[in-house]
Amino acid sequence: MKTINIVCTASLLSLSMAAGAQNMAQWPIPAGPICEMTYVPAATRFSVWGPMAERARVNLYAAGEGDEPLATHDLVRSMDGTWSTQVSGDLQGKFYTFQLMYEGKWLDESPGIFAKAVGVNGRRAAIIDMDTTNPEGWESDERPQLNSFADVILYEMHHRDYSIDPESGVKYKGKFLALTERGTKNAAGASTGLDNLIELGVNHVHLLPSYDYASVDESKPDVPQYNWGYDPLNYNVPEGSYATNAADPAVRIREFKQMVQALHKAGIRVVLDVVYNHVFDVAGSNFERTAPGYFYRRRADGTLADGSGCGNETASEMPMMRKYMIESVLYWVNEYHIDGFRFDLMGIHDIETMNAIRNAVSSIDPTIFIYGEGWAAASPVLPAEQLAMKANTSGLPGIAAFGDEMRDGLRGPWNNDADGAFLIGRPGHEESIKFGIVGAIDHPQVDYSKVNYSQAPWAAQPTQMISYVSCHDDMCLADRVKATLPAKAKMEERIRLHKLAETAVLTSQGVPFIWTGDEVMRDKKGVHNSYNSPDSINVIPWRQKSEFADVYKYIKELIALRKHHPAFRLGDAAKVVEHLEFLPVKQANVVAYRLKGHAGGDVWEDIYIVLNGNRKAVKVDVPKGEYTVVCRDGQVDEAGLGIVKGGRVSVPAQSAMIFYK
Repeated sequence: MKTINIVCTASLLSLSMAAGAQNMAQWPIPAGPICEMTYVPAATRFSVWGPMAERARVNLYAAGEGDEPLATHDLVRSMDGTWSTQVSGDLQGKFYTFQLMYEGKWLDESPGIFAKAVGVNGRRAAIIDMDTTNPEGWESDERPQLNSFADVILYEMHHRDYSIDPESGVKYKGKFLALTERGTKNAAGASTGLDNLIELGVNHVHLLPSYDYASVDESKPDVPQYNWGYDPLNYNVPEGSYATNAADPAVRIREFKQMVQALHKAGIRVVLDVVYNHVFDVAGSNFERTAPGYFYRRRADGTLADGSGCGNETASEMPMMRKYMIESVLYWVNEYHIDGFRFDLMGIHDIETMNAIRNAVSSIDPTIFIYGEGWAAASPVLPAEQLAMKANTSGLPGIAAFGDEMRDGLRGPWNNDADGAFLIGRPGHEESIKFGIVGAIDHPQVDYSKVNYSQAPWAAQPTQMISYVSCHDDMCLADRVKATLPAKAKMEERIRLHKLAETAVLTSQGVPFIWTGDEVMRDKKGVHNSYNSPDSINVIPWRQKSEFADVYKYIKELIALRKHHPAFRLGDAAKVVEHLEFLPVKQANVVAYRLKGHAGGDVWEDIYIVLNGNRKAVKVDVPKGEYTVVCRDGQVDEAGLGIVKGGRVSVPAQSAMIFYK
């Protein structure tokens, strides 16, 4: 999360306080969709919501920036709180802004709260025919089949990170179109880009914010600029800096659709990272320039609440904000064929809104995946029991949250990058890892009193927990392992622990999540919060796919193992309790369990998984018999790596072992 200091101007603050006295929750809300601009060649209809405004107008422009208005048209108030007018003539290619008057003063211009096309830097909305932005074959685009959320394998990426490397072999570096290119390779001939995703075997790509955000100047495409994008400007328009021409409103839309289309053809679904919990700048936001004070929560003293840590938190419980979030998500599903959503700081949003979003997308396609961060950066204004916090996940059916219990049980606490845990042989984290292995559900063999953050299960189903060990706003796995090991530790040891961590993630009953580059031992030179660091820090160095081919192959084979064997993804809490049995172990820093019988209808019987974080081999007791080993000593081979005899099985140091009867 990027931290932004926001100062609300006195005039807007007074408006907000006055608006609060008028009971904003009772303001009229339009029954139909939020539609601020409707274009046909004969005329264009404009509409903006502002129930308490005294006047409203629309300004027409010839360009996306600069120049004086071509014309200004007054809008007429309706009973549902909207102001509207219709302007005759073909306005395609023109731009517009809205202005509303409060307390006798015109607010600054905005493109509206629901602009669908914008000019450079998103300050003016564009009038275009959306049908003209569809790439060839768009009408037949289909999301890849998904039978269960248990089948999801997530891969989080940032557009620029993934393709900007000079050795990526990608033509459209840092652009949406980078994910449409096939046949790209590094200097050693290893696949990169889209082909890398296909080869790796992931089936969901989680794109860091791809809507129009504020911190990158789109008018300077040749100037290196970097940001993760957690600073929303226009929620319903693709970001221009990822397009080949940000000044042409249709280009960013068309190229985003081309990217989605290419990923779908490759069998990969697309998840959009959405940040409805805060805005870049309250005073300059489209929300505040439309209905001052309505869209944000405030403390009792009238100051802006700050559950986001970015200077403000939006009020999802307000009827129009709730409607906005639902319709925004549906717009991305319908217009851009998006397959899932990751909610930034989901714990700021209220439960009713999140459940309403889940129900709305399920009415279109119940396989659309929704998950988020089940926490806030600080305590929101609403009571915790009303919020989509991790602890309330069982009351959010069909919505998942990140499981930081397992993450920090493996690599160490989030608030101390140098403090290690299970991976470096520090005992006491076994129950936190077991908590993650079962998918944060209620399991009789997990001692919840010893789990690091949650002393009770919080998921009703294992598919409600995201299993991960690193993500964008943290040290990547390679850096964290390096930071927690002694300085003299060799690369061989770091690789062993890297593989061990990924084994825990990819054999968990939760939904596995990989941060881009972890499959090639990518590091960020130890930088934790690299939200605006240069390419030299954030880039995926594609030469490392060849240098660490063994790590890549290991993770690729683990993914294949998970996909081929339903025992690792049972998807049902009752089945996990029935089939997943933890084994008694005498040594600290060992977690061992078996998936009993033909779990989930698996062809394999009695699958054993042992995670050994010790610097020496350990012995685990299993029933007598012969077992086929499929993972040992940092290698995975579904066809088998040999046979071991039951009774006592030796598991090598700092590694995972998987074998079946």
